[in-house]
Amino acid sequence: MKSNRLFLLLSALLSAGHATSQDDLAQQLANPVSSLISVPFQSNWDFGIGPEEASRYTLNIQPVVPLSLDEDWNLIVRTIVPVIDAESPAPGIPDASGLGDIVQSFFFSPVDPMNGWIVGAGPAFLYPSASDTLLGSEKWGAGPTAVALKQEGPWTYGALVNHLSSFAGDEARADVNATFLQPFVSYITPTKTTYTLNTESTYDWEREQWLIPVNAVISQLVAFGDQPVQFSLGARYYAEGPDGGPEWGIRAAVTLLFPR
Repeated sequence: MKSNRLFLLLSALLSAGHATSQDDLAQQLANPVSSLISVPFQSNWDFGIGPEEASRYTLNIQPVVPLSLDEDWNLIVRTIVPVIDAESPAPGIPDASGLGDIVQSFFFSPVDPMNGWIVGAGPAFLYPSASDTLLGSEKWGAGPTAVALKQEGPWTYGALVNHLSSFAGDEARADVNATFLQPFVSYITPTKTTYTLNTESTYDWEREQWLIPVNAVISQLVAFGDQPVQFSLGARYYAEGPDGGPEWGIRAAVTLLFPR
């Protein structure tokens, strides 16, 4: 299931009284299981959908909240709440606007890296929260999720994966059986500008179909008084997808950061 992702990155900086520098923040923002509380508002515009060449706007609200379980383990809760406005892609299909299906992931992550790798794994859940039948699966789903990444100097690279399978919901709707793969690499400059390249690929096992958007994003970390904020802007090209799927897109995001 596409999740539609932000993508925030991780460091183990949970010691009490630690003064987080902008260097630390920039690296943590490259980490999807960071000890940093973050609230991204990610806007996505997709174009060229269906015979009507329709557009689709998705606002992903993606809070990432870390919890310290003990001195060795963290739990990072990552929630993706999509708000969608979709034009009619073909005659007979109406426009649709409202809430989409929520995906929530729980990463159990050791505080200390494992052989230099920051890792996390746990369950992911799909909630049939869509306010319109055109915007969701009407299925409950669950499955495993995991992330592994390494940070070397200004570079961060790794991958996030999950698999969601439906187990309940409207029997008249198609089952959910999808694998999500998100390899990524990012480079952080001394001015706290981050260049990121990733794919957010989904393989639908029911339809035997790939959806492979490739994203190139530039982000800048700034501070308004004591409040750090990251602004991001990027473009997306769909290297593979179903007939009538989107052809290209734009991404813009504002991420509020709350260092612990």
